[in-house]
Amino acid sequence: MSTSPAAVAPADTPVRLGLRENWAQFTLLVIVNVCVGALVGLERTTVPLIGTDVFGLTSDLAVFSFIIAFGVTKALTNLAAGELTARFRRKQLLMAGWLIGIPVPFALAWAPSWGWIVAANVLLGMNQGLTWSMTVNMKIDLVGPARRGLATGLNEAAGYVAVGASALLTGYLATTYGLRPAPELIGIVFVAAGIALSLSVRDTAAHVALELARHPRPARAEQSTGLAKTFARTSWHNRSLRGASQAGLVNNLNDGLTWGVFPLLFTDHGLGLAAVGLVKGLYPLLWGIGQIPTGHLADRIGRKPLIVTGMFVQAAGFVLALALLDRPLLAGVLSAVALGLGTAMVYPALIASVSDHAHPTWRANALGTYRFWRDIGYAAGALVAGVLADALGLNATVIAAAALTAASGLLAARWITDRPAR
Repeated sequence: MSTSPAAVAPADTPVRLGLRENWAQFTLLVIVNVCVGALVGLERTTVPLIGTDVFGLTSDLAVFSFIIAFGVTKALTNLAAGELTARFRRKQLLMAGWLIGIPVPFALAWAPSWGWIVAANVLLGMNQGLTWSMTVNMKIDLVGPARRGLATGLNEAAGYVAVGASALLTGYLATTYGLRPAPELIGIVFVAAGIALSLSVRDTAAHVALELARHPRPARAEQSTGLAKTFARTSWHNRSLRGASQAGLVNNLNDGLTWGVFPLLFTDHGLGLAAVGLVKGLYPLLWGIGQIPTGHLADRIGRKPLIVTGMFVQAAGFVLALALLDRPLLAGVLSAVALGLGTAMVYPALIASVSDHAHPTWRANALGTYRFWRDIGYAAGALVAGVLADALGLNATVIAAAALTAASGLLAARWITDRPAR
């Protein structure tokens, strides 16, 4: 399907770049991403406990298999999404993501076996890969180069505040009504709202065309815009893109690891469902809210300082979780605060950094590649957590995460530059 500007913008509608100039569409996309984040937030508190308490799983790796399924599927969908934007309009892909997500809350609520939960997470990964990729790409398209940090900060803030609020709400509902089906069925509202709002979204192909026309330099002839070449360039050949990709992977490895480990770790030390819901909700809430000022700051002081500092703050969060474990609620809250704030520093700065170093002609594929590596971190985190937890225990898993996160911060400091090199 062509993405020509004439197909998506009336002839009498002026196309302008900027947050203020496109505030109505930008705001609508922010609200859409609230629904996107809320749907995945359904799982943050209850699903690991459904595995152990409802289906009787005894292996940590088996419990975390739903996160592996989610992470692999979302990562592959992110990668495909960049290439698909060359064939379909962003709005079409956004709608497709929502349609794929329709069965998810029903499967989580009434799955007769653990395999159904894993299958639901395959659909959820596809849903998140398409819907979240399109909302962030469309916001970047609308605002142009000057405000990318703020744009991505607002996008990710909306999504992750919704993740946290949904995690808190499901923790409360699980305490009151049980692990299933009440906590999961609120997802029907999120899907219905996401579909209804997305129908009103206008495509942004004309904004991409305008930015490309204004770009000071054409893409270099040797820089193919195809997926294969862009994947290699983003994954390794370009130092800054390589640094961003590895930092994104480790950042979401932390999220995938805590998604599975923290509910089990803190319930083992005496916390109830409501307290676990608080810990699991606080992390993405701070992650989300914090991205508004950090996204703005990334436009002012540059991307690299926030990325490097944020990785070290996350490493400190894991240290706090173990150092204070004899007081589990305090340990959970302080570690959630550090992890949330550290991630808030990293998240918008990484997306903005990738956008800075990618020419508009291959930016969608570069973002798709970055998001592939970032979200494969969910699967890597769950796999590492499952193997280490089964072999050495949950505490050793948290120690490994702290060391890996600190190492990633050092690599980011070495590789990432704030000077775009197109």
